[in-house]
Amino acid sequence: MRSKGQPPTEHKFRAGERVRLAARATKWGAAEGGYVVTKQLPERDGEFEYRIKSMSEPHERVARESELARE
Repeated sequence: MRSKGQPPTEHKFRAGERVRLAARATKWGAAEGGYVVTKQLPERDGEFEYRIKSMSEPHERVARESELARE
């Protein structure tokens, strides 16, 4: 485990992997249910981000690693 303040060393999720979005994110209007990681994004403010796509939405979203869990 990395100590606070150190940048992450590796993405937790890979493109094509199915993930769930945290409940707090669905409160902001995101669709519930599963998503697929479409792209790994660079680290921002000490945390990796990802482009994710739900089958029930026509667009992609950007989510922080802490907002995602494996399905």
